[in-house]
Amino acid sequence: MDKYILGIDTSNYTTSIAVVDEQQNLLYDVRKMLTVKEGEKGLRQSEAFFQHIINIPDLLDEIPTSILKKITSIGISSQPRPLPNSYMPVFRAGESFGKSFSHILGCNYVQFSHQEGHIEAAKWSLQKELTGPFIAVHLSGGTTEILRVEEHHGNYQIFIVGGTSDISTGQFIDRVGVKLGFSFPCGKAMDNLIISGSQDIHLLPAAVDGAYMSFSGLETMAY
Repeated sequence: MDKYILGIDTSNYTTSIAVVDEQQNLLYDVRKMLTVKEGEKGLRQSEAFFQHIINIPDLLDEIPTSILKKITSIGISSQPRPLPNSYMPVFRAGESFGKSFSHILGCNYVQFSHQEGHIEAAKWSLQKELTGPFIAVHLSGGTTEILRVEEHHGNYQIFIVGGTSDISTGQFIDRVGVKLGFSFPCGKAMDNLIISGSQDIHLLPAAVDGAYMSFSGLETMAY
């Protein structure tokens, strides 16, 4: 019988569900952006949590019941980083659904950090195993980090060796995008703006100190 693995991630601003088979072939990848009011630069954790709870059943409706019945393992992101004090309420939405599904289906349940999910997704995209310590760059809405990653008995040890000393790349893009009148999050709109070539390009220098960078001054210049 075919066996499938269900993954759930409820991070800031995106509800994501995926299904892979035992060979790690991606069968379904469904996601929904959280809604942010016009002019706002983010969501309270309570509002984001509520939207995740609403989104998960809707996304599951996009996956055939015949596939869901063959789920043998469920993996969810339960915290931002693989550290004891790493916590964010939004991840409790995926954790709650994941644990409930595992009890109903009688299947295996595992949890990991959102950052480990980013690393695994990058490795999956490369389609090759990485042996020994390696460097990973984590760029997302609220994170800009350069990481040294070591794997021990199937678990990651992650050390921050560089990144941003103030706001992240995503925060810089979003803040400037909102100032330009785009809806938050602004990444896609900002991409489309530069790709269209309809605006003059002004290069702004970012402060760099070794493996660390700063964007707060860049944000002031952009304003």
